[in-house]
Amino acid sequence: MKCAVLPALGRPCSKLVLGSMAFDLARMEHWHRLLDAFVDLGGNCIDTAFIYRGGESEQVIGDWITRRGLEGEVLILTKGAHPIGDGKPRVRPECIEHDLSVSLERLQVETIDLYVLHRDDETVPVGEIVDALNRQLHAGKIRAFGGSNWSVARLEEANDYARRHGLTGFTVSSPNLSLAYPNEPRWPGCISVSVADLEWYERHQMPLFSWSSQASGFFTGRFTPDGRENPEIVRVYYSEENWRRYARAQRLAEELGVTTNSVALAYVLSQPFPTFALIGPVNEDELRSSLPALHVSLSQEQVKWLDGRVTRAT
Repeated sequence: MKCAVLPALGRPCSKLVLGSMAFDLARMEHWHRLLDAFVDLGGNCIDTAFIYRGGESEQVIGDWITRRGLEGEVLILTKGAHPIGDGKPRVRPECIEHDLSVSLERLQVETIDLYVLHRDDETVPVGEIVDALNRQLHAGKIRAFGGSNWSVARLEEANDYARRHGLTGFTVSSPNLSLAYPNEPRWPGCISVSVADLEWYERHQMPLFSWSSQASGFFTGRFTPDGRENPEIVRVYYSEENWRRYARAQRLAEELGVTTNSVALAYVLSQPFPTFALIGPVNEDELRSSLPALHVSLSQEQVKWLDGRVTRAT
């Protein structure tokens, strides 16, 4: 599996990252077999979160790491400080410390490789957040940190603060990036990467871990402009622009002899800055279906043609 080095860790990270939102204790052995298959295929990074399945996702992964003796061998990206229950923001130092401590216990590891704040709260001064994360970094509980669903403006503000105070800043970001641009956030507080954001990421070369990188199967052929069976997909992704992007991806796929979905995933992986695609397969067949995209090489002109920034690809 293709990898790229994460500067903050000095280690290679697989370009496909195994998402674990569906992992539950009732099917632990099933998920362990999927994790085994992912590693056998060359994958080495697993994405999870404090809130996934009420903590069961982290527990499944922790049990697998311990059974296989893989602490330090695989990279763990977990997220914390997500709203719980009443939906109120929890991006505060005490919530970060609480969620991180619980995640470490569930994952049965001493240090988390990539700790990512699941949401932002712009009412909290960014310096308080950077200070809190640096305390966890210096305590050895995390190796690097970043933000999921953080705007580029807040990321820049955070890193400006870190530079001014001699601290470590955000070294990864995890927003939504896909060829299908959402009409509206799929979930409250979510951030999707715009064309202007792409320019920021290229300028700063910040590694980006994209969730919903395949737009929930929008490019698989399961959906059509007239098909309205899935209200959520219709709400989030059905637009004239996205159907134009679909048509361009389909045309390029025919030229390259691959699937439209592979072109859409290759779009995420072919950006001019480090990108990693979170995938959420529920079985080994679905896992393997994402692999062909790793062998699709897109030029920057093709990338810009797919999302409409240029009128033709050269």
